Amino acid sequence: MRRLVLLLALLLAAPVEAHEWRTLDSAPLKRTEVSAVRIGSSIYVAGGFARTSRSTAALERYDIGKDRWTRRAPIPARVNHAAAAVYQGDMYLVGGYQDGNVEQATLLRYDPSRDRWHSLPPMPTARGALTAAVIGDRLYAAGGAVDGTALTTLEVYDFTTQRWSPGPPMRVAREHLGGAATKTAFYVLAGRAPGNFTVAERYVPAKNVWESLPDLKRSRGGTAAATLGDGRIVIAGGEERAGTIPEVELFDPRTRRWSALADMPRPRHGLGVVARGQTVYTVQGGVKPGFSFSSAIESLRVPAR
Repeated sequence: MRRLVLLLALLLAAPVEAHEWRTLDSAPLKRTEVSAVRIGSSIYVAGGFARTSRSTAALERYDIGKDRWTRRAPIPARVNHAAAAVYQGDMYLVGGYQDGNVEQATLLRYDPSRDRWHSLPPMPTARGALTAAVIGDRLYAAGGAVDGTALTTLEVYDFTTQRWSPGPPMRVAREHLGGAATKTAFYVLAGRAPGNFTVAERYVPAKNVWESLPDLKRSRGGTAAATLGDGRIVIAGGEERAGTIPEVELFDPRTRRWSALADMPRPRHGLGVVARGQTVYTVQGGVKPGFSFSSAIESLRVPAR
């Protein structure tokens, strides 16, 4: 009995990792189909649909430390379903749709220090509902759709030459997919065409090849993903006819295995997913399939390996 009491005391005294989602300060805007990145201690959320079927040019910044939102310089044009990535402290916004589902090839750079937008050479393929990530000095834009048809397209922007070039196509055509990068690979996850997929693959620039990965446990489209500080990848959100998807999954590149994290308290699709260290953030997105909007931001501390 004494040993049992001692064991319980030790367990209670041990530091506890947070396994539950926290609700943070709501964003000023309710919106969905957004693009989101983290730069330093701030999260930037761009574009999407705001309360109606009309696109917005809004850019909002969330200060993680202060749990506070501010409005920043608007995007030069209203856009939804764009992809976003970070290079040397700037946000890059690529593709997406303008009102009327008009696909865009636009590449824009946002400088947070000056609160300014700049236009760069457009993608060869105009498309929306794509994903993008940066590895080294290159931006990789994968998937998406044109005229409602999902693509296998991979196009690569070289920041040093400011030129685009084609990459090898993905194995499976997909839109509304999630993407995240480690130092050596671009992970392209799930998506739909039009049904939802569990497909996972990664592009390895050093080999110029796509590699197949174990399928996700949950099919999902309208999703997003982010890379934790230890190189593991979190994917969250999505929608299907039955509703929005609460399950959150974690992929470990070392073991090539998927595992489950705590479900999202407020399941959403068309959301932003970013990470800072071992904490993942889910930002805005629709709480119901189709045109639905929220201002929610939630965070989850993921235990270390």
